[in-house]
Amino acid sequence: MKLDIFSRVIFLVAVASIVASCVGPDTRHHVVISAREQKLALLDRGNLMAVYPISTSKFGLGDWPGSSFTPLGELEIAKKIGDNAPPGTVFKDRRRTGEIIAPDSPGRDPIVTRILWLRGREARNAHAYGRMIYIHGTPEERFIGIPASYGCIRMRSRDIINLYDIVGVGAPVTVVDEPLVEAVPGLAAAHIIGISPPLVNR
Repeated sequence: MKLDIFSRVIFLVAVASIVASCVGPDTRHHVVISAREQKLALLDRGNLMAVYPISTSKFGLGDWPGSSFTPLGELEIAKKIGDNAPPGTVFKDRRRTGEIIAPDSPGRDPIVTRILWLRGREARNAHAYGRMIYIHGTPEERFIGIPASYGCIRMRSRDIINLYDIVGVGAPVTVVDEPLVEAVPGLAAAHIIGISPPLVNR
């Protein structure tokens, strides 16, 4: 009897592993980032879900090896790191340090809360993964809305948690140097019909 139960447990674990391995990339959601406007749009099957303020590189745009630029073009979410971490959780080398810091803590600028690691899908952003370009939380929330990062895309902790909980690995990420209304179909119409928070976070 015990052996039979053990065999069933092994079988269920094996089935769960197979199912997990068969989960495909997230093709439902699409993240569009406007470096010009310092905003991120989240789309669900092409429909606008939310717009968040962000911060891209203070050094500019590009993908040269060893640079601190934010890459342009088509990328994807390669890894998600930080499941269930409390807001303000500090990460070093993508591992929790055990420290939690409050927004705008003086003299502190670590990666916090959540990490979405990006992989480039084009020659012009092929170094993004190796350069460790993330969408991540920042304690320097006072600088959200202006270019202030060292290449990554920074978000407020509450916003990166929301985004992280929605998008999956493989979700496409597009970074453009143009207004969102030019990059996201229907965004202008969304503003015209008066969509407001919580759909659009300013």
